[in-house]
Amino acid sequence: MCGMHAMQKVKCHLAPLAGFTSAPFRLLCTRRGADLTYTEMVSAAGLFHGSSPTRQLMETMPGEGPVACQIFGSKPHELAFAAAEATKLNRFVELNLNAGCPMPNIVHEGAGAALIHNPSLVHECLLAMREATTLPLTLKTRPGPRPDKVLLFELLDAAETAGCSGFILHARFTSQMHGGDVHLDLLAELVERAKISVTGNGGVYNPSTARRMAETGVAAIMLGRAALANPWLFSDVRSDEPSEVLEAPSRRMALQNAAFAEHLSLLLQFSAQLARDFPDDHLPSSDGLVSIVSRTHLFRYFNGRPGAAVFRRRLNEIHSVSELLAAVEESFGPDALPPCPAWPEG
Repeated sequence: MCGMHAMQKVKCHLAPLAGFTSAPFRLLCTRRGADLTYTEMVSAAGLFHGSSPTRQLMETMPGEGPVACQIFGSKPHELAFAAAEATKLNRFVELNLNAGCPMPNIVHEGAGAALIHNPSLVHECLLAMREATTLPLTLKTRPGPRPDKVLLFELLDAAETAGCSGFILHARFTSQMHGGDVHLDLLAELVERAKISVTGNGGVYNPSTARRMAETGVAAIMLGRAALANPWLFSDVRSDEPSEVLEAPSRRMALQNAAFAEHLSLLLQFSAQLARDFPDDHLPSSDGLVSIVSRTHLFRYFNGRPGAAVFRRRLNEIHSVSELLAAVEESFGPDALPPCPAWPEG
């Protein structure tokens, strides 16, 4: 199957990314062609113990497309509780168990990639979640902890026998973290052996890498870190335009300016929504939320431009939306600020 024909049949999903895939960015990606998006990782223990910040991670915005809720944990009773709570919200089309995150703070809890070592516990966790929800249930994991210890097919069996409807593979080993070769051979073998839907994840950053993953036969591909600075990647991977057009500097700059403006507007809307839905919580102001996200996310829209390094250094001194807008205009010119009705006047 040729790459372009393969992409026409494959759905494109936004991967769950801790600290990034909150509602504003999910909505941004939905508007640019994402077929399904995922929440940030939601702690089962946090929900079980009544954490309000954990519940805030499950907030959605009007206009979002289909959203799945990703949950992490290692205790079946807590995961069952979390699955039931997420289901009650009537916001999600799927629940997903994370058994692949390699970050130390998650692994030290026995969750994420720590679960890969114990497929029987994965099965037990999934069974507990399956009994607590009527929503489709999926597993997101990796082939194994390292190349000499492949546990992929034991994990597939755990998912299938627990009643999962899908299996998501980040096709790198835990030891690779988020870099290195993506093992498309294992992904293709998984597709061949699986009785349930398979989604591929890892190393997709442009149309050609997306097509290579699609050629394994997966039902969907996940775009993750590469979408942070360019949410229009979802439409790009399905585009018939040649790569030199897609990557033209003038085109990228216009897309970056528009995405920045829209993302900022959505952040301001989301801040007001959180204040309304969680009135008893001590939440950051709109200015506070924007200044935080600017340092982790918004600056990425201007990477690679003259003035980007100076702009990034200035972010530590920015504490309001007005200061951010002034810094963008001073660093990149007035054309970097398309009209946006949610911005403060003056």
